[in-house]
Amino acid sequence: MVPRYVYWQRLRFSARSRRADARPTAKDELATDRPDVTNSSQVVPTGSFQSENGINLSGRGASQTIDGTNTRWRLGVAPCLEFLVDLPTYSANVRQLGNSGFSDVSPAVKWQISPVPGTIDLSIVSGVALPTGAAAIAGRGIQPYLQFPWSWELHDGWGVGGMFTEFFRPEELTTKHVTETTFVVEKKLTEQLTLFTEYVGDYPEGAGPSLQINSGGEYHLNRSQQVDFHIAFGLNHNAPNYIVGVGYSFRLDGLFGGLAR
Repeated sequence: MVPRYVYWQRLRFSARSRRADARPTAKDELATDRPDVTNSSQVVPTGSFQSENGINLSGRGASQTIDGTNTRWRLGVAPCLEFLVDLPTYSANVRQLGNSGFSDVSPAVKWQISPVPGTIDLSIVSGVALPTGAAAIAGRGIQPYLQFPWSWELHDGWGVGGMFTEFFRPEELTTKHVTETTFVVEKKLTEQLTLFTEYVGDYPEGAGPSLQINSGGEYHLNRSQQVDFHIAFGLNHNAPNYIVGVGYSFRLDGLFGGLAR
């Protein structure tokens, strides 16, 4: 989701496990960019609109912060191509004093590279956080980013994946860029339920890394609706002590008429 912890947006092997030569269609199960940090390597089907939403409670020391709705809108505009936008998320302190306000709006374009059978599936995302939110929450100025989510379906419902992201912050006084890497392992337990565990590492220029372990799952109510949950724990002092979140996502198909089918 993108640019920071408020966007617990992520990769769904169970939904995107399909023949490698097939493009996503409205007949496929919902594939979301949440609740893990790793985004899906699949785009939204052509002519489909997808809304992914969630809310998080995080703790750092004695302070607690709640943020929502962590909304990402995704639109399939062509085969293997989607337009997406992260809407402003509001963060508020619920314990002790601290910064509150909205994050930036962040539009992006995602291109799914056609996979080869038995190998890694890869997408490329190019986006930018526009300076519409509070600087204390979202940072200063325009913040472009480049992202590479990948996945590899294994056997018996197992899958692995990850994501490499480079965030550029040209107007910040110190940290000009942040590198984020993730690695996730997933297991599809039933037709509706998939669980995951992932490693998330953020490596800002000129500062120590923020390291986390994030685990959770998704439950498909039907082909186009999903509920999810996750809980993350910090592995060092630069990361939040914990993040707990829940979410709901849905997809609307056939917006372009016959093109979507």
